[in-house]
Amino acid sequence: MKHEPESHLPEPLEPGKHATESHLPEPLVVNPLGAIVLVGGASARMGRPKAWLPFGPGEVLLTRTVRVLSACASPIVVVAAPSQELPELPREIVVVRDATDGEGPLAGFVTGLEALAPYGSHAFVTATDTPFLATALVTSLRAYCEGHDAAVPFVHGRHHPLAAVYATRLVSRARELFDHGERRMCAVVALGTTHLVTEAELRAVDPELLSLENLNTPADYEAALTRLMNSANIISTSSIRA
Repeated sequence: MKHEPESHLPEPLEPGKHATESHLPEPLVVNPLGAIVLVGGASARMGRPKAWLPFGPGEVLLTRTVRVLSACASPIVVVAAPSQELPELPREIVVVRDATDGEGPLAGFVTGLEALAPYGSHAFVTATDTPFLATALVTSLRAYCEGHDAAVPFVHGRHHPLAAVYATRLVSRARELFDHGERRMCAVVALGTTHLVTEAELRAVDPELLSLENLNTPADYEAALTRLMNSANIISTSSIRA
């Protein structure tokens, strides 16, 4: 399908201040849920870095994702490409780097899991291009993961491994899988016992399943901005009536 010109979309912020690699201190306590945000993709179809795309007042996609996750997960590990510039992030956010470029999301998953494992028993894993991520879905997936190695949404015959919770004890198996040449993210579903979370279970906490929507193209981004603007207008109108 032919798309309209993209000149009406917001320009991505110019990399200025940016996050550098950081490390967590020695673990004092293991948290029940941390989070891993993958940002190292090439953004080829979008045509510009997704992490820097403006989304809402004073935010870009990466800072929005981190802010939302901060309400339900700690620590948060951002996994970037080796030389990738990132927006400035809160000091408590940990940034780690893939060893090489172009190895795909499974590489970032392994890198993030290795960084997070000493500090959290479970990790919610997502990409940076999920602007309508709901904390209720994240915490629900953590509950579904109890007694399993993973809780992965399964909707319309498709797994969603980048909107899932994993026990960090899978780290050695994930590393072995990657080192033996596997590059498909969906392969992590078979690393251990997995609870496949149904559409009905997901809609109970995220009725429109917006947490599973990601932005791959300028058209996706434009549609998401329109949804955001409409949502803000509804909230504004409700406030006036109240």
